[in-house]
Amino acid sequence: MAKTRKDSRGYALKTGESQRKDGRYSYSWTDRLGERKVIYAKTLQELRLKERKIIRDIEDGVDPQAADRLTLNDMFDKYIDQKYDLKATTKVNYQYTYDHLIRESFGKNKLISIKYTDVKKFYYGLIQDDGLSSATLDNVHTVVHPAFQMAVRDGILRVNPSDGVMAEIKKSHLWEKPKRHALTVPQQKAFLGFIQDNHQYHGWEPVITVLLGNGMRIGECLGLRWDDVDFEQRSISVNHNLTERNTGNGSKHINTPKTDAGKRTIPMIDEVFEAFLMEYEIQKCVGYQSETIEGYTNFIFVTQGGSVMKPGSVNRAIRIISEDYNEAETEKAKEEGREPVLLPHFSAHHLRHTFCTRLCENESNLKFIQSVMGHKDIQTTMDIYAEATEEKKQEIIGGLQGKIL
Repeated sequence: MAKTRKDSRGYALKTGESQRKDGRYSYSWTDRLGERKVIYAKTLQELRLKERKIIRDIEDGVDPQAADRLTLNDMFDKYIDQKYDLKATTKVNYQYTYDHLIRESFGKNKLISIKYTDVKKFYYGLIQDDGLSSATLDNVHTVVHPAFQMAVRDGILRVNPSDGVMAEIKKSHLWEKPKRHALTVPQQKAFLGFIQDNHQYHGWEPVITVLLGNGMRIGECLGLRWDDVDFEQRSISVNHNLTERNTGNGSKHINTPKTDAGKRTIPMIDEVFEAFLMEYEIQKCVGYQSETIEGYTNFIFVTQGGSVMKPGSVNRAIRIISEDYNEAETEKAKEEGREPVLLPHFSAHHLRHTFCTRLCENESNLKFIQSVMGHKDIQTTMDIYAEATEEKKQEIIGGLQGKIL
């Protein structure tokens, strides 16, 4: 029978435990890679607390040494390198978000040191100190959470420290996700009318009319080729989109829709049909020419030099036109002694939302609306429909004043 080993105070030592000549205690074990590891403690009680954690990690398949060695940056790089299912543009956007908002700060922390409260503090700091919008914070969480999750699945961490953080933040008073509102009918008529009445903005009329008249995403609209427009059937085939990657050089790329819902055929209303004809006549005057992007050519919305319009250029034009309109409308309303019909700050995506709102006001078939808009989730359609019909109800009730009782 083997003799029981004891420390200087007479306490029995377990397998792997020993007491050094200086009185300190040590525990040695072999990790899952076959390497011999040793930890030290001043007392046997302290040693066994550490020992229990090590045994638990071994039993659960967790590698605390890796967590102590690796940073969040290391884990994200491993995660993004293995995301083979991501579209190129999405991958670039993930990388851009991480590199600009996380890598040089929070990303340098060792995985083992990051707790739930640390993630929450970092997220709140992005909102309060850096002024990040709720949408951008969502993007940050989209890249941080799966990196931690990979560490959990690889046995580096026991739990994901970012689990539940966003749910808590969204309940706080700091979480203010701005609601996107559609232009009112008077506002959209005023906006288009101003473009039509001002020669300097005539070149923007076709693309803005198409955006407002069929609800396409800006990338879907700018990616349209003449091949995608059927003038006989008066329909538009949406089967790809134009994107700008966040790589610093504003390079343009063509992507297929992320979901099956994005690939669709949209009927043309008369105004959109006329807008395409207008653009056709404009290009007839300047000469048909278009750059080629990844094998795609014959684009509809191009500059005089043949370059395909960029989303940023369209949004800048909308901002400039809106500002000029508001200035002119304010002065005109003052002269006429009335309240001005002013335009809010809006982008091309608000034009899509405006089209969807008008569609919801005049159509009750949600599946049809979802199909035209290319919404993957019917809930998105239902939310817009609920908002649009609520406003319509108020308008209808207002028109009944004095007619019922």
